[in-house]
Amino acid sequence: MKPTEQTIQQIGRSIKKIAQKFPPDEDTSILTDIHLRVSQDSGELVAFDDEDREITRCVVEQWIDNQDEDFYNHITAILRAETKRMSNTIDNMGIMKPFSIVLEDEDQTAIADLYLADDDTIILGDDLMQGLDQDLDNFFEQLMK
Repeated sequence: MKPTEQTIQQIGRSIKKIAQKFPPDEDTSILTDIHLRVSQDSGELVAFDDEDREITRCVVEQWIDNQDEDFYNHITAILRAETKRMSNTIDNMGIMKPFSIVLEDEDQTAIADLYLADDDTIILGDDLMQGLDQDLDNFFEQLMK
C-alpha cells in the first residue's frame, strides 16, 4: 500500500498535535509513552498516553475498510517513515526520556515499536535488537583470538 499525499499529511498533523500536548520546557517531568491505535475498519488513528487517555485522533480515509491481510505491516512502514521524517518534532516533546511510540491494534496489542528515544540515542526500526546475537558472537570470537 503506497500512502497518498493526504495520508502523509494526516499522519503529520497527528504527530504535530501530539507534540503540542507535550510542549518542551526545561523541567520535563511527564513520564509516558505514546500508543498509536489504528482501526482497519474505520481508518481511525488514535493516540493515547500510558494512562489510556486520548491525546488526539484522526481518520485516514485510505485506511477505511481496508481488508489487506498485511495492513499492519504496511502502515508500520508508513508510520515509521513519518516518525523518522518528524524526528526533530518528536525529540523536542516535553516527555521524559526514554520514551517510545508504539503501534497497537484495536485490541491494544502491541504490533511494533515505531520510535524509541533515550537521551542522545534514537532507534528507528523493526527489531530493535536485530543482529545483536551475531554481533556478540563475532566480538567474542575476535576477543578470544
